[in-house]
Amino acid sequence: MQRDLEIDLLRSFVAVAAQSNFTRAATAVGRTQSAVSLQIKRLEEIVGDALFERTRQSVTITRAGETLLVYANRILKTNDEALSHLTRPEAAGLVRIGAPDDYAARLLPDILAQFSSDYPLIRIEVTCDNSVELLEMQRKGALDIVVATHPLHDVAGQVARRERLHWVASSRFVDDPDKPLPLVLFPAGCVCRALALGALDQGDRKWSVAYSTRSLALIEGAVATGLGVSVMEASTIPESLRIVDGQPGFPPLPDVAISVHHRPADQSAQVSLAAEVLFGELGKPMRQPR
Repeated sequence: MQRDLEIDLLRSFVAVAAQSNFTRAATAVGRTQSAVSLQIKRLEEIVGDALFERTRQSVTITRAGETLLVYANRILKTNDEALSHLTRPEAAGLVRIGAPDDYAARLLPDILAQFSSDYPLIRIEVTCDNSVELLEMQRKGALDIVVATHPLHDVAGQVARRERLHWVASSRFVDDPDKPLPLVLFPAGCVCRALALGALDQGDRKWSVAYSTRSLALIEGAVATGLGVSVMEASTIPESLRIVDGQPGFPPLPDVAISVHHRPADQSAQVSLAAEVLFGELGKPMRQPR
């Protein structure tokens, strides 16, 4: 008998793979944890193999799961595109998106380029700032959608993915443990900055902010010259910088959540469509740093 891969099962499977956690995945797809667990069990019965290795502390995708993930993302993308074209062919107008500079430079260009190709009647405007300021702009009605960073203890919006933070430096940087650690960071209000400083303070490592700017290009340039070290999400680290996690004086950093914020009840067709696409695309596995 022909067995089909059901869309709902695949959507929950992709959410668990992205979140590495059944509870967070259930929140992302709007179901209970037990319902998502049953869906994954059903999907494993269909494919005839385990998709995740589960312990009390973690959820790890298996080799079979990694293979299915490639096809699941393709199937979901095709399904969502078909429904969008069939049910919302009239989508047109302006969508105002807010995102931190690193997301706007590293994560959004390919997504928005494809979106504009698929929906040429929708115009996109992108505003860059830190997450706190962007969410305030959205609250005042100046933005339709915000892609924001959140610490895991204070998550909001629709969580698209969980992201690792890393200490990064150039090959020219030499750390002197007898001196304060020079930092190159986004200004106050940046979630990653706050988490990095908190980790250093807990580890009793002295630090100083050597360079602070809202520009990702200037951050990367300052780090590349050896002026100091920075902290970046895994998928935003450029090839020119190296990860220095685990070295003396660099405490472990917590993960963060990347969320999509919008108000479905208040939005037009084009805004709802853009939010749906952003959430789906940001939830896909991305390049891992070296």
